[in-house]
Amino acid sequence: MLSPELLYALRNLPLAAKQAAQGFLHGQHASRRHGVGMEFSQYRPYQPGDDLRRLDWRLAARSDRYYLRESEVDTSLTVHLLLDATASMNHRDDNGLRKLDYAKLLLAALAYLATQQGDAVGLTVLHPAGLHHLPPRADARQLPRLYHALETAEATGTFPDAGTLAPLTARRQRALTVCVSDLYEENSEIEALLTRLRATSGDVLLLHLLANNELQFTYRGSVTFEDLETGQRLQLDADQQRASWQEQMQTWLSSTAQQARRHGFDYHQLSTADPLDRAMREFLRRRALS
Repeated sequence: MLSPELLYALRNLPLAAKQAAQGFLHGQHASRRHGVGMEFSQYRPYQPGDDLRRLDWRLAARSDRYYLRESEVDTSLTVHLLLDATASMNHRDDNGLRKLDYAKLLLAALAYLATQQGDAVGLTVLHPAGLHHLPPRADARQLPRLYHALETAEATGTFPDAGTLAPLTARRQRALTVCVSDLYEENSEIEALLTRLRATSGDVLLLHLLANNELQFTYRGSVTFEDLETGQRLQLDADQQRASWQEQMQTWLSSTAQQARRHGFDYHQLSTADPLDRAMREFLRRRALS
C-alpha cells in the first residue's frame, strides 16, 4: 500500500485513486490464507485489473478476503460522498500533506471503488460560498466529473449555514453517506447535517480526519498557532504544553466518538499519516451491510 504522501506526489488524482484502490484489494488478498471449510467453488481470487462489479462485498466484509463471483453481480447502491472544505482542512501535517490533500485522495479512491462496483456516486463539497454538488450517477462520465470536482476544491471559510445545506436533505433518497471532516465546526453544524442525512437517506460513515502532528503534538519550543477559520492566534511553549494538549485531545476524541455513535453514525478516526487502506476497508464493510 503506497503512503499518502507518495500517492499525492503523483500529482494525478485519477491515477492515485486507481493505484490506492487496486493496491489495497491486491494486498489484502495476498496477506490472507484461505480458511478451512469455506466453499469457494463459485469464486476466484481478485487480481489487479478485474472488474470490481463482480467482487463479493459481503464476503469481504466478513473475512477481509477478496473474491470474484463467477456467476453473479451484487446489487448496486447509491453512495454520497461529503468533503469538508472549510479553512481548518488547510492544516498541514509533518509529511507535507494538508488534511484537504489527504481527503481528496481518500474520496477519489472510494469513488473509484464504488464506480467500478456499479454504484451511483455523488459528491458534495461543503464550504460557505455555496455547495458544489454532483448528484449521484452511475454513468461512465461520472468518475471524471468527481475527480475534477475534487481536484479543484479549495478549503476556505467556515462551515455553511443551515439554509445553504437545506437542499441536501430536502429529498428522501436511500444512500450510504461517507463524510470526511476534521469536525472543527462550532455549534455541531456537521453533526446536525449528518443526523438529518441519516434520517432521510440511511447509513452514515463518518471518517474523522486529523493531522498526525495534532494527535502527537510534535511541535517543539515556542510556537504560534493560528485558527485557520477565525484568524485568532495563540502562542505557547510546546514542550511545556504537550502533556496537557494530548490529554485534552484524547478527551475530545473520546467524547466526539461517543456522540457520533449515539447518533447512529459509523465513526472512525483517521490520521493524515495513515495509509488509505483502513478507510477503504471500513467503506467496503459498511457498503456490504447497506
